[in-house]
Amino acid sequence: MLTTALRNVLAHKARLLMTVLAVCLGVAFVSGTLVFADSTAAAYRAAASKNFADVAVSVTAKESPTAPEQPNVLTDALARRLADVPGVAAVRPSADGSAVLNSADGTPLRVRQGTNLASAYDPGRYPLVEGRAPAAEGEIAVDRGTADAGRFHPGDTVTLATDGPAFTARLVGVVTTRDTRVTAGGTLTLFDRATAQQLFATPGHYTGLEIAAGSGADQYELARRIEGLLPAGRAEVTTGQAQAAQQAIYVGTLTRGYQKMPLVFAGVALFIGSFLVVNTFTMLVSRRRREIALLRAVGATRRQVVRSLLAEAVVIGVVASAVGFVLGLGVAAVLPDLLSGDGNRLPTGPLVIGARPVAAVLFVGVGVTVPAAWLPSRRAARIAPIEALRSAGQPDGRSRPRTVVGAGLLVLGVGLLVSLAGSAKDASEENLRSAMLGCGVLVVALVVLAPALAVPVIRVTGRLTRRFGITGHLARENALRDPRRTAATAATLLISTALVSGLATIGSSTGRALDRQVAAGLGADYVISTGSTMTGIDPAAVQRLAGAPGVRTASAVADSTMVVGGRVREVSGVDPAGVGQVMKLDFVSGSLKDLGPGRIAVSDSVARETRVGTGGQLKARMGRGEEFTGYTVVGVYRDNPTAHDVLGARDEVQRGSFKPGSVQRVLVKGDGATEGGLRTAVGDNPLLKVQDRAALVRQSAGTMSDLLTLMYGLLAIGVVISALGIVNTLAMSVAERTREIGALRTLGMERAGIRRMIRLEAVTVAAFGTLLGLAGGVFGAWAVGALAGGAMAQYALVLPWGTLALVCLASLALGAVAAAVPARRAAALSPLEAVAEA
Repeated sequence: MLTTALRNVLAHKARLLMTVLAVCLGVAFVSGTLVFADSTAAAYRAAASKNFADVAVSVTAKESPTAPEQPNVLTDALARRLADVPGVAAVRPSADGSAVLNSADGTPLRVRQGTNLASAYDPGRYPLVEGRAPAAEGEIAVDRGTADAGRFHPGDTVTLATDGPAFTARLVGVVTTRDTRVTAGGTLTLFDRATAQQLFATPGHYTGLEIAAGSGADQYELARRIEGLLPAGRAEVTTGQAQAAQQAIYVGTLTRGYQKMPLVFAGVALFIGSFLVVNTFTMLVSRRRREIALLRAVGATRRQVVRSLLAEAVVIGVVASAVGFVLGLGVAAVLPDLLSGDGNRLPTGPLVIGARPVAAVLFVGVGVTVPAAWLPSRRAARIAPIEALRSAGQPDGRSRPRTVVGAGLLVLGVGLLVSLAGSAKDASEENLRSAMLGCGVLVVALVVLAPALAVPVIRVTGRLTRRFGITGHLARENALRDPRRTAATAATLLISTALVSGLATIGSSTGRALDRQVAAGLGADYVISTGSTMTGIDPAAVQRLAGAPGVRTASAVADSTMVVGGRVREVSGVDPAGVGQVMKLDFVSGSLKDLGPGRIAVSDSVARETRVGTGGQLKARMGRGEEFTGYTVVGVYRDNPTAHDVLGARDEVQRGSFKPGSVQRVLVKGDGATEGGLRTAVGDNPLLKVQDRAALVRQSAGTMSDLLTLMYGLLAIGVVISALGIVNTLAMSVAERTREIGALRTLGMERAGIRRMIRLEAVTVAAFGTLLGLAGGVFGAWAVGALAGGAMAQYALVLPWGTLALVCLASLALGAVAAAVPARRAAALSPLEAVAEA
């Protein structure tokens, strides 16, 4: 039986090729992602190890708990003391901080990964590749990646900021670095030592000391000796190995998200591809009924028939795994280039092929094909020898048990989604998981019910093919001949269309809701912000904004955090007299007129969660404070992204903020104010964002770009696998209907008519899968959107008609294109030879 299985694979290799390709696609994503992850992790570890290869112990400064304004203890005198410790070869002081630069075109050079690192120039850590080292105030050097991203050249004047007003410096050199905080997509700015101390510590003091060990010295013993010389609680000692490990973990955390999207693509490809495997083996079983019956007649048991077909599936799975693994290496090789855009530079290194991706590939490839082939093999084992030898077999009809199961799943999925949408207006993680489960059950129900739905749906949609005459009529009847086959072929399009239409609808609705939310909560025309509660806007810049051309009102807002009800909330410190001009506050109860020390206003969500209303008392801890204080609630307003969770008096919020006395936002309302004019007013400070309403909407909808990428990726995967499925199904269908096609040719149908009939059949099947997918996807998006309405009052279902129409057209075009080769083969059949074939 094993020999028979291998011969069957070779005999049907052309028909099994599409199945192998579909499984290959998913396997390639899995293996490529895992190899990429292992290779990237190894490259980061290697970079971190090289960066700290000569660092045995690192000493960093800690703020005094009783007198935070005091300078730290890391001085030249301490460095000299540590240099005399036995086993110490050298002490290298450092003054590190952060700096943001404006690129050559004047826009801030921000990073999505890594850090904006700034430090004192050290020739041992930052080798020069161009120009010279910074030697005085007003000079800087940058790393090669930063120079390329900002389009900088030695001699350029660069605008930058550390923590305060912007200033300019002349670029005098370009360096290289192995620091993974920079190579992960960050920037590096280097100053001379005195300037770095002035910016990031105090004159004569450092933020860290890096210590190199002598020959034979143990890092941990050296760390113990050094720790004994440091003032208690004023410095922290870390070994070089531990620091390298911490940095690798840090960067690995930043880049872990790179693995998620390829694995999602892999999961979808394998899930959709499993339907192609089922369809292929079902058709092969139907095609080989006589062969299987002959095996049964000569003594093969049912178990042997099942094992024979499963052996074929194992062979296909192993071949698909091997080919997919090789293709995955190509995926792993190109992923760093694809993911290194927008300043995110991934480290380079050799591909690391470990046991994990190899095992995963075999498990995934064989684990998809064998279970998918199990049901057709069980069906083959039930073939009675006499019955099968009597005829070539008839198409399988609709299965009553399958219809009952599908109807039950449909009721369950729809019921779960309707109950969540109707009774739970809470977009909690638990409810969202339940909604995702309901969507999954709904899609599975549609797949199971597809054979029962195929007849009524195709009879309706088939009316469109009547205008093509007899070829259109035959195409519709051919699609209806075997509902199971039609449903299995359409299942791939059903799933991909449901995913794409659902994501597109959610994305469109969320984007429109964010637009409404910003419009409803913001009365200002522009928002100037630091983007962090740890930095502030220069007071002089606030004054310049108030006097900028076209500015009518400039209201400063201090942002901080407040622990309320066990959760960290965002608090905004405002001036009650002028905030109404720049914020649109809709109070449910109370008002801002009594806002002051010890008195706050809270959002509707905070009031609901803490069960405290106007006039009630709320225990909270603000900013860097350590004790909880009682606050009186003077008003409750509807959720407002501009006002955040809590509103307090600006002076009180400034006293408790992480940067006392500072403001983090300025809301500007005016007539004729421009972004360029406002950016000039703040000195072109790269730390500050100048955003109008449209920019704020884009920022709030930052995840929408990832959602769109995911949507188009899923659509591409669905299109490829669906095309393979349609080609495979039609090719086998043409082979089964050879005599029928020959009869049509004998009766006078031209080759063009045969081609048109096969294409219309493919379009009919594609339309069926698309309609079911659109229905399931939009309904699921409605249910998920109903939950989002609880967290976003402005949310409403908005159908992306353009995207949905594009999906429909793409699906119909896919059917027509995928049918080209089978249609050409059918038209090429000789009438006499086709009729004569047994």
